[in-house]
Amino acid sequence: QVQLVESGGGSVEAGGSLRLSCLAPGATTSAFCMGWFRQAPGKEREGVAKIFTDGGTRYADSVKGRFIISKDNAKNTLYLQMNSLKPEDTATYYCAAANRWSVHCSKEVYQYPYRGQGSQVTVST
Repeated sequence: QVQLVESGGGSVEAGGSLRLSCLAPGATTSAFCMGWFRQAPGKEREGVAKIFTDGGTRYADSVKGRFIISKDNAKNTLYLQMNSLKPEDTATYYCAAANRWSVHCSKEVYQYPYRGQGSQVTVST
């Protein structure tokens, strides 16, 4: 079992920035594909960004050019830098992980087997 502990959510005005962090204590993050997904009330889960073990990244069109996903394997920590935030980015954000050898890495982030507790991000106008 992989534990994921998130931090960094909060409230910000439109146009502002926030950075989410996801610590995987005791895990070797270099062995996992990882990512972020979000869910707003009454809406479907949405994969936001993912990062593969070779450093490759993928972004949802809705956040491309505004969000940056990164990972520090020395600190076992995943990050999501969110810039130019919009009210429609308001949601609960979850980090998630899957073993690099599992089939889950080819799936949507919200289908990864390990996930954090969620961090609320609220963007006001």
